[in-house]
Amino acid sequence: MEQPGRGERILRVAGELLVSWGYRRVTIDEIAHRAGVGKGTVYLHWKTKDALLLAVLLDSKNAALRRQLSRQRESPLEALPSRMARGYFHDFLTSPVLRALHTDNTNVLGRLTDIATVELAELMDHTTDAVLRHLEILRTHGLVRDDLSTADQLHTFTAVLSGFFTTEALRDGRAPETAGHRADLLARTLRAALETPAGSVTDPGDLPGVRAAATLAAPAVIALYEHVARLSAEEMRRQLRD
Repeated sequence: MEQPGRGERILRVAGELLVSWGYRRVTIDEIAHRAGVGKGTVYLHWKTKDALLLAVLLDSKNAALRRQLSRQRESPLEALPSRMARGYFHDFLTSPVLRALHTDNTNVLGRLTDIATVELAELMDHTTDAVLRHLEILRTHGLVRDDLSTADQLHTFTAVLSGFFTTEALRDGRAPETAGHRADLLARTLRAALETPAGSVTDPGDLPGVRAAATLAAPAVIALYEHVARLSAEEMRRQLRD
């Protein structure tokens, strides 16, 4: 029982130092010191500094994915692109690691971004495929529009989400009103771009038949992301020292 708690503490400290100091300045010595363990203990869990910091990125993404799944299990409407994006936007705002990752902050991540691009390529492909299949499921149930291909809808979803993330960094301290308001703007934009009725900006929970259709679609959508969560957990284990 001691090892998991110790590993989690090392991950937490490594994440805090990564955000505060940046990839280049973080050392295993300092991580061990602040986690209250010996340097050798860190290497019992992770082979290299890169493996540990890559695990920090994965852990942040996995935590957000678990929260997404929890929201979708609680309400089928969370399977809608606008609702899913709004939830993830809140996760992004409250996680300094996710903020650095999605704004491509080289001052924080340094060459870790390039390492992640290579090491996590297969996992990212599975994630992208899950979102594409997610859109296909919603289309089958009449919850997203059919005037664009699902590939175009995937591009739109990704571009809008990325744009809102990037704007947070570009307009630091000057973005409109509260974080909740900005999350609502994101949801409104995606509803108008992707969801039915075409161009609607009304909250989908207020539309007749939407909740019933979402209830039918949600189990298949949840299964997609549960699969991604399992693959992410496997990748976390792969980063650990054998």
